[in-house]
Amino acid sequence: MTAVMIGVDPHKASHTAVVISAAEEVLGEVQVRACTGQAQRLLGWATAWPERIWAIEGAGGIGHLLAQQLLAAGEQVLDVAPKLGARVRLLATGDTNKNDPNDARSVAVAALRSPACRPVAADDHAAVLQVWSKRHRDLGRTRTQVACRLHAVLGELVPGGVAKRITAGQATQILAAITPQNAVQAARRELAADFAEDLRSIDAAMSDTKTKLTAAVQATGTSLTDVFGAGSVIAAAIIAGVRDISRFPSRTTSPPATAPPRSRCPPARARSTGCPGAATGGTATPSTWPRSARSATATAPAAPTSTRNGPKARPAKKPFAPSNANSATPSSPASKPTPGAPPPPQ
Repeated sequence: MTAVMIGVDPHKASHTAVVISAAEEVLGEVQVRACTGQAQRLLGWATAWPERIWAIEGAGGIGHLLAQQLLAAGEQVLDVAPKLGARVRLLATGDTNKNDPNDARSVAVAALRSPACRPVAADDHAAVLQVWSKRHRDLGRTRTQVACRLHAVLGELVPGGVAKRITAGQATQILAAITPQNAVQAARRELAADFAEDLRSIDAAMSDTKTKLTAAVQATGTSLTDVFGAGSVIAAAIIAGVRDISRFPSRTTSPPATAPPRSRCPPARARSTGCPGAATGGTATPSTWPRSARSATATAPAAPTSTRNGPKARPAKKPFAPSNANSATPSSPASKPTPGAPPPPQ
């Protein structure tokens, strides 16, 4: 018997499942409430298809708990990226309204046809690293937010504020030296004291989280921490993100880096200053503009001028006449008398 595909569209309050055959024919659907017995209800409904494969959209996100429960029950589960399901729904014909049954069917079709869907693995020690790594990252972001707010309040109490990084102890010393002159300054001083206390508690939580991260990284026996600059926080983030290295087809999964394309100078810059890419490794493109007979620099052809009735070509310039003593004008170099020379004969 050919295995059927069961697509699941998980949500916070409910989960919708649609089962399809190998010909993408809908065989049944069900919606269960997100509760303690959600996996048992889905398994009881799916007993009509003994040969089955589950496809859950976002098994690493909102559908993580349901996917792990089905794995614990001995089921085969695939992780479907949300963009794959959306692509199937976009290219589908007929009723393509965005609702839970259609989304679940799109997930099942994507898992049936796309080789990009990978099997879901049970949580291992890398999940522990992911938990504490995310906790440390969230605390760091919260600390930055509180520090910025503390800087803003201190800037209204102390002229010039506090430069560079601020700590809870430094903020406490600054606030101890401030004597409020009115109710507004007293309120700002009290608010700054609250921010300093929040900063102190966040620092303590980050230190405790880093201790747990260090113990979890040491339990893996990894050698990442031997790399210069890679501590327990970076090692935990890498291991939690990569998890099983065998999921990559080869060491050359990503395309190799290629050299940037050679730069080409625009004609306007090429005729004035030359190609700047020649100094940075680029290839200078010679100008193709016609060169003037009087100058070695490139000159652009005359641009057409537009009139009210339509475009009109600019008239060509008159050729220069040869310069001599008889035809010289007062503005030409030949008309200037040479010092010490006799006047020309009359």
